[in-house]
Amino acid sequence: MLGHNIIVIGTSAGGLKALGAILGAVPAEIDAVFFIVQHLAADKPSILPQILTDVGSLEASHPADGESIKTGRIYVAPPDYHLLVNQGSMRVVRGPQENRFRPAIDTLFRSAARAYGTRVVGVVLTGYLDDGTVGLQAIKKRGGVAIVQDPNEAEYPSMAKSALRYVNVDYCLPLVEIPDLLVELSKEPAAKEEAYPVTEEIEIESRIAEQQMNTQEFLESVEAIGTRTTYTCPECNGHIWQIGKGEPLRFRCHTGHSFTANVLLAEQTQNLENALWSAVRAMEEKVTFSRQMAEQMRNSNLTSAATKFEDHATNLDKEVSLVRGIILNGFATKRTIAAIEEDQPEC
Repeated sequence: MLGHNIIVIGTSAGGLKALGAILGAVPAEIDAVFFIVQHLAADKPSILPQILTDVGSLEASHPADGESIKTGRIYVAPPDYHLLVNQGSMRVVRGPQENRFRPAIDTLFRSAARAYGTRVVGVVLTGYLDDGTVGLQAIKKRGGVAIVQDPNEAEYPSMAKSALRYVNVDYCLPLVEIPDLLVELSKEPAAKEEAYPVTEEIEIESRIAEQQMNTQEFLESVEAIGTRTTYTCPECNGHIWQIGKGEPLRFRCHTGHSFTANVLLAEQTQNLENALWSAVRAMEEKVTFSRQMAEQMRNSNLTSAATKFEDHATNLDKEVSLVRGIILNGFATKRTIAAIEEDQPEC
């Protein structure tokens, strides 16, 4: 019987050091394959495969779309592409962003759970916000194993804490203990996959990432697993559906963008800030123009008109200061997100 030898690892900020600590300690003879997502800048090349190859005994690479899976290898999602796991091969696609990222951890984890069920081990490491939580839930639904880095040692503990809050995690460990556990799990027989069938939610969301559906199929599928809301997508301004019943609360739009509540709040806050800065710019232009008109009226000896324009500019200036103060002092939403991140369980 096959062991837990499909290992998916997700990380974000602080992830390079964490990945090196784990993969640098994994022996060359391990009977497993590793799939990695680290949040990356979309417009810059990644040397992560070379770094991981240099620090450990396994070869790492960015896979090509459709490439076959080989045991004893590390496959790293390339910048601006989702890495998806199928039976025996991989997809590398530019599907819709999830939690503002492409590649996204949830996307990788969900696809691996769909393809390999009980053989999958999901590992969530250091990082901001909560990408990886929903994917780890999918792994558990399919009978896989969930591992989380101890948030007390994580450079950025938000992702680990979110996973601990919403997932029935099997192991919460410091980095130094994870490699030996992965070796043990790769030798431990996995349960029969039939006991953990692919859920409708996992199937549909995996197909969304692969962009395998036309518009009508997509809308029907999202309606099947979600409830339409009055919100709009901060990425494309499309309709948003709430997926499932929460824990964590999450959403998808009509083009496939996906957000947890925390990420949606952060996106809405950023969009609001951008809109307010645009308002400040427009108001400041009006202040400048009003003062220019006041000067012109004075030069034409139209004192009353000049005074009206000057008063208008002064009042607008006060309003600009109020709006600018709201922006510079931050938003209640930002403080709410910070409070949510702090109110998370530990190992």
